[in-house]
Amino acid sequence: MNRTLELARQYNDDLRALRRDFHRIPEIGLHLPLTKARLLEALAGLPIEIHESDTIDSVVGVIRGGARSDGPVVLLRGDMDALPVFELYESDYASTHPGVMHACGHDLHIAGLVGAARILCEQRDRLAGDVVLMFQPGEEGPGGAEPMLAEGLLDVAGRRVEAAYALHVSAAAVPPGTWTGNRGATMAAAEDVLIRVDGAGGHGSQPWDAVDPVPVACEIALAVQTLVTRRFSPFDPVVATVGRVAAGTKSNIIPDFAELDITLRTLSQENRVALRDKVIQLAEGIASAHGLTASTRVAESYPPTINDLAEYDFALQVIGDLFGPDAYAERPNPEMGAEDFSFVMEQVPGAYLFLGCCPTDDPATAPDNHSPRAGFDDAHLWQASAWLAEVALRRCSA
Repeated sequence: MNRTLELARQYNDDLRALRRDFHRIPEIGLHLPLTKARLLEALAGLPIEIHESDTIDSVVGVIRGGARSDGPVVLLRGDMDALPVFELYESDYASTHPGVMHACGHDLHIAGLVGAARILCEQRDRLAGDVVLMFQPGEEGPGGAEPMLAEGLLDVAGRRVEAAYALHVSAAAVPPGTWTGNRGATMAAAEDVLIRVDGAGGHGSQPWDAVDPVPVACEIALAVQTLVTRRFSPFDPVVATVGRVAAGTKSNIIPDFAELDITLRTLSQENRVALRDKVIQLAEGIASAHGLTASTRVAESYPPTINDLAEYDFALQVIGDLFGPDAYAERPNPEMGAEDFSFVMEQVPGAYLFLGCCPTDDPATAPDNHSPRAGFDDAHLWQASAWLAEVALRRCSA
């Protein structure tokens, strides 16, 4: 048997227990003191150089290869933060923090990367390069990858990272143990546009004596939907969703202003810029046509997550070798959710894949990630650890 697989299966029970420890203590954002402490405890005693940030609760580990000291440097990432969700999934390891839950499966990501670290440390004599372990907070917001990059993540080993790999577990949609992904764009860019339409308030019974911003805001909301279908190709899709419309305080008062919050999702950098600019132009133009003004503010989030084709093919080859030719299924479409590992993949080539961890035999109807009822079968943790370790071992021998 492949030594990586052998070790992954050997460690699986310990990793499942570790994952459940993380699940009990979910934390949100960039500061995860309990999670970080448990992680450092799990890494203690391994031959790993540990680097901690002074500003956020990130942990970076470096495993030095024993076969060669100047080989490639590979990065493996596991995000650690949870979501502000009241857990409704029943288990004996449920969240002990009311209103906070590992509803996206990041607890499996941490445990899976710890498992990969253990496997790599056991096989350092095969490791012809160095491996950077990126334990990241804040993926769900406000974003932990950017500050880690700013603190020198890609150069922490003393040589530049050459390739980066990450995975995400899925609570639904695909059978447990099945790997999925997309060549090229696999997750969308995300940014929010806040639009404020300024008019002049007045009495609801005399709209001719006011400048009503409400119908203008409504016109903008509808026009955005037409913009998407008439100005963008369906072969490079975009999504624009008006998630909030707010105005006024009472039915007989025309307000001074109205607001719209719009989330924009795109799969290419070109459309990311184009959609944002066209939405702003549209809002300002409609407001001007009615004699009002529209001001806009863009809250940029994450760029698109785009798999490097060579690294992706390499990652799939490792999956096939480890788990068999039927372990992978191409996703029919990219996901329009966003992921801040994209900041890493903007700077180095990499691959980002998904692993099915649905806890039932009916993934089509199972609650999906971010649901308060989402569950994840941690019996498949060994696959996550094995893949992460093996891509690093093989890439470092390149």
